[in-house]
Amino acid sequence: MSSVMGNFVNGTLLPSIPVVADSWEGYIAQAKELSSPRILLLACINIPIVVIVVNVLRQLLVPRRKSDIPVVFHWLPIIGSAIEYGNNPLKFFLSCQEKYGDVFTFVLFGRHVTVALGAKGNNFVLGGKSTAFGAEEAYQHLTTPVFGKDVVYDVPNHVFMEQKKFIKVGLTTDNFRKYVDMIVEEVEAFLENDPAFEVYQTGDTTKWGQFDPLEALADITILTASRTLQGKEIRSSLDKSFSKLYSDLDGGFTPVNFLFPNLPLENYRKRDVAQRKMSEFYVDIIRKRKEGKQHEDDMISALMSQEYRSGSPLRDHEVAHLMIALLMAGQHTSSITSTWALLNMAAKPGFVEALYKEQVQYFGTADGKFRSLTYEELRALPLLDATIRETLRLHPPIHSIMRYVREDVPIPPTFAAPSKDGSYVVPKGNYVLASPLVSQMDPKVWKKPSEWDPYRWSDPEGAAAQALKTYVDGNGEKIDFGFGAVSKGTESPYQPFGAGRHRCVGEQFAYLQLGTILATLVRKIEMRIPTGVPENNYHTMITMPKNPRHIHYRRRVS
Repeated sequence: MSSVMGNFVNGTLLPSIPVVADSWEGYIAQAKELSSPRILLLACINIPIVVIVVNVLRQLLVPRRKSDIPVVFHWLPIIGSAIEYGNNPLKFFLSCQEKYGDVFTFVLFGRHVTVALGAKGNNFVLGGKSTAFGAEEAYQHLTTPVFGKDVVYDVPNHVFMEQKKFIKVGLTTDNFRKYVDMIVEEVEAFLENDPAFEVYQTGDTTKWGQFDPLEALADITILTASRTLQGKEIRSSLDKSFSKLYSDLDGGFTPVNFLFPNLPLENYRKRDVAQRKMSEFYVDIIRKRKEGKQHEDDMISALMSQEYRSGSPLRDHEVAHLMIALLMAGQHTSSITSTWALLNMAAKPGFVEALYKEQVQYFGTADGKFRSLTYEELRALPLLDATIRETLRLHPPIHSIMRYVREDVPIPPTFAAPSKDGSYVVPKGNYVLASPLVSQMDPKVWKKPSEWDPYRWSDPEGAAAQALKTYVDGNGEKIDFGFGAVSKGTESPYQPFGAGRHRCVGEQFAYLQLGTILATLVRKIEMRIPTGVPENNYHTMITMPKNPRHIHYRRRVS
């Protein structure tokens, strides 16, 4: 048999090849012998195509049950919608919402993630029972290698709630009053010494310099946090080995670590070494304090004195790991939020001047200078407060909050979902996701949601004021999850610090830190940004601004 043809051999598509054989069996043998490299090549090409085709046909042809939540169509199995979600979660969510409604499921590297959007979606996920939705399974693989064992998501929920109560002991109003001056001193010292503020240091009030707010605020945030919460030993070590440990540990707090926690990569090895050394660093401080009977008025001291309900004290390594958790979690959220605030402020120089005049009104003296900031007065500055709240609305640090589904959970019929009988069920083994970003950008709630407009918070009858009231007051509903009575806040479309049992325990300190840093910078420098506010970089754990993002500044006339 002689021919030039393409054919199937044992189910494999062969390319067209010239074959000369006396029988069909001879043709098969000759084809196999001549084309084995080509067969391997075509297999590498065809198998992925077949897998994709099967994945598409399964989505299109396999019938769905009434309780099945719509699944976002995706070409690639396993990977699913990871690329679209990772590049721009807001665009992805809004596109899916238009197609599927407020409830849908998407595939994220093998995980099935059920998204519940809007205020009702926030309430469904964040207000859910811990027996049904677990934060531990969702985040333990990311946080435990960074924070350490036996704290936060590495312990049962009721233990974590006790640990949050211990942290609140160190976050007192008396301490906050002391912290204001400390933060001001750190910011002023930074302006006087950091190379990026060379123009400021000359005292020339006519020249303009520029700085990267992301880099500057990262340094300022860790300096102020260490000076206030972390203790004098940490603050004195920031220019030494501790800074290197922090950098290596921070390298393990990325989306890649969240998705793939145990890859044999160098940054994972550095993360683990840094965690162990940083833990030893804190434990050594704790032991020296115990031996010397020292008492410092800081968070380490507050935690060292705490006991669980069982009567057991916090162990040294637990104190150390809680301090690492406070450092890492607070550093990211505060530095990025203050960065976004400065970028938006600099894009509106007239607004910066309004903030400056507010301080003149509240803190100005007869000789044209300023008296010291105070905690109570900082909290009462309406425009500064609105600046922080509007920045958190437009740029929430966390755009997605996940929980692991521990048991089948029906979605309430009152939830706005495209189910005819409200019978959707989130199956055990899925993840659920709430997005504060979507609810805080909802045009049905917020007027011109994409616009940074702090003045929206000054309208007592406006959407912002009502959302804040629901978040802060909870419509009169207070719940004690184990760390003191707090507003549940899960039904609010505004949730900058999360809601429910996992609402951030450091919320009030964050407002103090952000307010004091921003107020001090407004006093010291004028700002503008010729390139405008940059776009979001969603490829990081906390949504950062892309380049270019340099702010131009000049020193104010004293």
